[in-house]
Amino acid sequence: MNELNSQVNLDQIVTSIRTYTGLIRKHPIKNVVAKLRATHQYGQALANFGDDAAVIPFKDEYLLFATDGMMSDLITNEPYAAGKASVMVTVNDIYSMGGRPIGMVNVLASGDEEQRALIVAGIEKGCHKLKVPMLGGHLHPDPGISTPSLSVAILGKAKKSLRSHQAQKGDDLILAMDLQGKRGCKSVVSWDANSGKTPEELLYRLETLPMIAEQEWSCAAKDISNAGILGTVSIFLENSGKGGEISVASIPKPADIDFIDWLCCFQSFGFILAVRPENSEKVLALFTERNIDASVIGTVTDTDRVVLTHSHRSAELFDFNTDEITGIRYKEQT
Repeated sequence: MNELNSQVNLDQIVTSIRTYTGLIRKHPIKNVVAKLRATHQYGQALANFGDDAAVIPFKDEYLLFATDGMMSDLITNEPYAAGKASVMVTVNDIYSMGGRPIGMVNVLASGDEEQRALIVAGIEKGCHKLKVPMLGGHLHPDPGISTPSLSVAILGKAKKSLRSHQAQKGDDLILAMDLQGKRGCKSVVSWDANSGKTPEELLYRLETLPMIAEQEWSCAAKDISNAGILGTVSIFLENSGKGGEISVASIPKPADIDFIDWLCCFQSFGFILAVRPENSEKVLALFTERNIDASVIGTVTDTDRVVLTHSHRSAELFDFNTDEITGIRYKEQT
């Protein structure tokens, strides 16, 4: 704890998170969602308030439909890693909602044959690691392409869904992460807890989320995105129309990494869940059983504010009365 105390400066953390590029790049989401929301009338999907995947009732289950795109710097500088990551991030989106993947398709644009081969090799490796098929897609191999791109769409299904907007006042905030890893690719601040593990180990770990959903121990979760730990937790609370109080000393952290760097890391395995206190011990025990580091890091409040606490001090990270991250905020009908 002494080592952590020396790394914690609440004011510095607030400034670092609020100005972090991975969080700032979420700001345009509101306008895109607002423009396209009217099209939802044509389908049967449930209303979406920041979910990582669309939720479509189908028979006695839910279909989950998600997509993600790789950042250009990652594709250009580390094409093999970009291919692997494209599988990982979409698979995480399905598991974060209590589902299991069915299959994926991709759209790849690269006019460089060597680069393209590395991207595809990374995709293949990611599919084998997570045992998910890449079933098809579309290729732009044109030599004149100046900026390569890669996007992956995924279909999954869930018996019970975990949503991004259903955290409730009084819920425990449980952060689940795998600290047995290493710094990830160079183009993105990241933590790689997948390399060196077998497909069986990875799926055993991921299966925790649908198990929690099916036991109804939680109804709200989100995977840690490139907004980092505190950025993603704040988005989760924003989406839920709530606030939260977070003890930074309770955040699981590996050795030999700067605390603020850690707070900004994209996680290959990292999830935030809102859990009723009576279920928290069961959730924590399940994560521990599956070699996942999990802790209650705070509480959901109805204050519309995200507050960080440490050693009898507190600092406001966001006030959603005046601040927006994605701008997507659920409000219960009264």
